[in-house]
Amino acid sequence: MNDHVSRTPFAFGDLQGCHAPLRRLLDTLPPTPETPLWFAGDLINRGPDSLATLREVIGFGTRAHAVLGNHDLHLLAVHAGIRKMKDSDTIADILAAPDARALLEWLRHRPFAHYENGMLMVHAGVLPQWDLTLTLELADELQRALRAADWKETLGELYGNEPRRWTPDLKRKDRMRVAFNALTRIRFCTPDGSMEFASNGGPASAPENYLPWFDVPERRTRDLTVVFGHWAALGLMLRDNLIALDSGCVWGNRLSAVRLAADPRQRTVIQVECGECSGAGRGD
Repeated sequence: MNDHVSRTPFAFGDLQGCHAPLRRLLDTLPPTPETPLWFAGDLINRGPDSLATLREVIGFGTRAHAVLGNHDLHLLAVHAGIRKMKDSDTIADILAAPDARALLEWLRHRPFAHYENGMLMVHAGVLPQWDLTLTLELADELQRALRAADWKETLGELYGNEPRRWTPDLKRKDRMRVAFNALTRIRFCTPDGSMEFASNGGPASAPENYLPWFDVPERRTRDLTVVFGHWAALGLMLRDNLIALDSGCVWGNRLSAVRLAADPRQRTVIQVECGECSGAGRGD
């Protein structure tokens, strides 16, 4: 394998604590020690081995690029006393681990967006009114806030559904909440960027006047390749400028990785079955 190919990233869909499928997928690839590994968020929760999965990804060191997903943030919020643990959560082993503090600190320092070589990775999506520069500015504002000493107070203010629409004159708290929801929760929005949070089915289940965020005409990130997870009902989807990676591993379906070649014709998909995770996934 030449050096250029060995340094072409693999991007992985939502792991959600499904450690055994991750190990099988890594064995199937297999990446070289130099291969960057991109993770589209939701490393943990709902699957059977959240602690092992988180430790595995951390063990990749600087070659792992993981963005924060809603389940990762839920873990931080439970730890901070902002949210309560749900019956379906599988994060108790992380919170009880002897190295829990180090694990949570690593997670808290992950970004909300990662951009390289014309490819933008987020967990859920990007509002159609945002270009690359604005998306990265908003993600950076969230990232810096989550790394600050008062991060628990800030995280508590980020939960909520309002405002649902981006406008350039939003005050800081509202601006950050809109960015938080778009980057980690969005599936559908109106052409003017008003978000909807109740629907989690496939594109055909869109409420009236709503579209998948990536199908809004004149989306300002359409000149990039956006890599994302979060939407299991959408499944694996590859377009020249879009890579949807959540193929429902935690629902017992498949875990997917895509080699992120710059030329869409050279991108390859590798998948493994996730039978042992069947029935684990419930909810967003």
